[in-house]
Amino acid sequence: MAYYESVFIARQDISPQQVEALTEQFSNIVQENGGTVAGTEYWGLKNLAYRIKKYRKGHYVLMNLDAPSNAVKEMERNIRLNEDIVRLLTIKVDELQEGPSVMMQTRQPRDSHRDGNRGGPRDHDNRNRDNRDRDNREAAKPAAEGGE
Repeated sequence: MAYYESVFIARQDISPQQVEALTEQFSNIVQENGGTVAGTEYWGLKNLAYRIKKYRKGHYVLMNLDAPSNAVKEMERNIRLNEDIVRLLTIKVDELQEGPSVMMQTRQPRDSHRDGNRGGPRDHDNRNRDNRDRDNREAAKPAAEGGE
């Protein structure tokens, strides 16, 4: 049997419980046709990069499959017939990824990759403050030297 990763996007207006029921339904189709579902991940309700069928958001689900091609084709056929599914992508992979996918791994905070004073708005503010201080010193200089 071959390994597949399948991601589908469900409509934004259905509940997470309904998405879970859909995932179970598609898993049963794979199992009935001689395959196994190695794992599923619900990625949550996320923004779409562009509108699809007037939707701006969707529920993302990843399914890792160890199944023959006819089981995957039958699952895809049923997914395409389902009105709650907006998009589907299935790819064949050499091996299934163990552990959580990249989408499920915790992201580092945005500032953790910065190195102290490199980049960012703080440097810009400091430069403006330094320029203002220099301008104030130059403006005060003639008055201190004798009042021109």
